[in-house]
Amino acid sequence: MADMNEQVVPVQRVSPRQQRSLATVDVILVAAAQVLEMAGEAGFNTNAIAERAGVGIGSIYRYFPDKNAILVEMGRREMARVGAQPRTDTGPKPGSLAPDRQAIRTFLRAFGERTRTRRVVVSALLGQLSAEELQTAFARAEAGMASRSAAPLDRIQLFVLSRAMLGAMRAAVLEDADFLLSQQFEDELVLLSRTYASAASSRHSD
Repeated sequence: MADMNEQVVPVQRVSPRQQRSLATVDVILVAAAQVLEMAGEAGFNTNAIAERAGVGIGSIYRYFPDKNAILVEMGRREMARVGAQPRTDTGPKPGSLAPDRQAIRTFLRAFGERTRTRRVVVSALLGQLSAEELQTAFARAEAGMASRSAAPLDRIQLFVLSRAMLGAMRAAVLEDADFLLSQQFEDELVLLSRTYASAASSRHSD
């Protein structure tokens, strides 16, 4: 829903495909990040973004229905950027870090090692991800879960586990928990994933 500071312009939204359209979307997203950094959530609205980007308000609504959609797209790009980074965490030898722990650590660092602005963006994204997207995002974690299970988790079990883990991480972000990047919090999330996977697996064999 648009807030009182936003001027709603009814237009038919399109997906950017041409180079010019892609460039416009990039400009909008850069401006959105700048507005969020300078004015915070209270000052974050489509009018401010349009002014910062130097585009008409209609250009904003051509690609985004509201300011939350802009946050979500910023979040998708941030998570894609984090996911594309090479793994640097290793144990005694390269590749020894378990896939489930690696996925959890990547998500925690996406939250914790960014500015508060980035945390707002990623939190908005997590509220919009579909079950399929969550499973894709946690593909590495699921690989680790599967390797620890006598039977693979089905899609409902993966949905429950992914939502539980992301819910805990999102709550820690929104509550600005001081333990977000602690080893204990990471360990507890790993324990959650492995305990649930083990219990679900044993039910298959009953």
